[in-house]
Amino acid sequence: MVMFTFSQKVIHFNKELTYEGDLPQGIRVMNPFQDKNVRSISEQFYRKFYNDNKQRKFIIGINPGRFGAGTTGVPFTDTKRLEEVCGIKMDSANTHEPSSVFIYDMIARYGAPERFYGDFYINSISPLGFLRLNNKGNWVNCNYYDYESLYRTLEDFLIATLKQQISFGIDTRKCYLLGKKNARYFERINKKEKLFESYEVLDHPRYIVQYKARQKEDYIRDYLDKLGY
Repeated sequence: MVMFTFSQKVIHFNKELTYEGDLPQGIRVMNPFQDKNVRSISEQFYRKFYNDNKQRKFIIGINPGRFGAGTTGVPFTDTKRLEEVCGIKMDSANTHEPSSVFIYDMIARYGAPERFYGDFYINSISPLGFLRLNNKGNWVNCNYYDYESLYRTLEDFLIATLKQQISFGIDTRKCYLLGKKNARYFERINKKEKLFESYEVLDHPRYIVQYKARQKEDYIRDYLDKLGY
């Protein structure tokens, strides 16, 4: 029997990831893995940090944004952190994502990416991102929970992809939700599907850097405490 590594499972998941269902009018899918360069970069990342069969804890965000995972294929990782911290250069893009800065400052306190990613796997309730057409005719980030109709349309997809990711080798005793609203929607799913025995809620990095920047160190300590550091 062939034993696939954690990295191989993630890489296969990302490569096959697609959503072909209906969406409310004015909303479209953002799938970074349709870009071969993004797939190549993310594959380098997962081979570097997940090339084993270790069980990991799941940190669950909302959905990819344009300047983090939407560009690099790696959650909460902009191109600057990808190169300077993870040692993987991406020539085709140059992004700065404040949420990524917070996450990697926290990772540094945890003890470097090798240690952190050896213990945790980060993705999102929706592994695909969404864009909505605003009143100015521009496509802007959209969260899966911004419209109840969007969530209801996506619910089966969200459940299926969460189950796929749990199969990589996730510890289902406890997971960690980023964002209070995200956690409320996760609770709806978990009550129905019983994916995890319990969960812990962490304030979302975007909220912290946008509204609580002066308390950043307090939030990093809160993350480390709740993650068991």
